[in-house]
Amino acid sequence: MASNYKISYNVDMVFCIDCTGSMDNIIEIVKNNALNFYQDVTNAMEKKHKYISQLRVRVVAFRDYAADKDKAMMVTDFFKLPQEEKEFERCVHSLKAEGGGDDPEDGLEALAYAIKSKWDTQGMKKRQVIVVWTDAPTHPLGYGRNVENYPRNMAKDIKELSSWWSGSQQTGFVDNNAKRLLLFAPDAPDWNVISQNWDNVLHFPSEAGKGLANLEYEEIINTISNSI
Repeated sequence: MASNYKISYNVDMVFCIDCTGSMDNIIEIVKNNALNFYQDVTNAMEKKHKYISQLRVRVVAFRDYAADKDKAMMVTDFFKLPQEEKEFERCVHSLKAEGGGDDPEDGLEALAYAIKSKWDTQGMKKRQVIVVWTDAPTHPLGYGRNVENYPRNMAKDIKELSSWWSGSQQTGFVDNNAKRLLLFAPDAPDWNVISQNWDNVLHFPSEAGKGLANLEYEEIINTISNSI
């Protein structure tokens, strides 16, 4: 006999989106994925008798501090969905693939911004999900620190960033029981360090200039709904 019982979750999601020139061929795919993400995850969860009672989404659009200066990072507050769906759509539609300079980008700084989000701590069941979309390897943390607008209080290296993700209540910024990180990122050193050593991470290797295939996207959606 099927159960009518539903498990209810408060879910925060942060989308870290590479907006450099090399993403030109796939930025529209990534934007569409971001816009459809909520409904697709919701539908997949409902099939498993899970229900999102509150969803908030934040965007971190990143490039390269050394090359792009004040256009290197765009960080939004959380949008409540579906209440602020129009504002969220305007934000995503405004993203353009441009700049970036050399091949590596400042994806680790974007991830740091995401980890330090003002997460919702209410509710018995909650999830804090970060999704990174990029076709590029990363600079070491601090590569662009000599640029005037480089963020203060940034993690000095990947070891410190790791403590932000997997640390204690004193050093970490995410709930160890609620956190999930999904990387759509290349098979590259720093991304591999994260995927191989951090907990609750799923890595879907990407290739420069190639879109996210439907099968891969569906796999990500199913993986998230299974892990929430």
